Amino acid sequence: MSKQPRKQRKALYNAPLHARRKIMSVTLSKDLREDYNKRSLPIRTGDTVKVTRGEFKDHEGKVEKIDTRNYKVIVEGVNLSKPDGNSAFLPVHPSNLMIVDADIKDERRTRIIEREE
Repeated sequence: MSKQPRKQRKALYNAPLHARRKIMSVTLSKDLREDYNKRSLPIRTGDTVKVTRGEFKDHEGKVEKIDTRNYKVIVEGVNLSKPDGNSAFLPVHPSNLMIVDADIKDERRTRIIEREE
């Protein structure tokens, strides 16, 4: 793998969907790190996350939507008010999030977590 920034950026822009999924991994809280013996997990809708950077720092909410094309996550309650009075979601980069409560109802996800150990 190259160290050159231009090649790193190119790899991000041209990454296939299955690789983008893995790139969109979010750090786990300290409690979850101990439970899963992992530092991060790919984000999923339904996970409860905490914003760690920016205007909405320390805000917790559920993941509503994931935009793998632009590497953005839409979190419930992270809204901007527009000049016309409407509110719009503010997309957040996954590096600025922390999973507080992982949605593990899906047995496929639990198998993935166990397999990666």
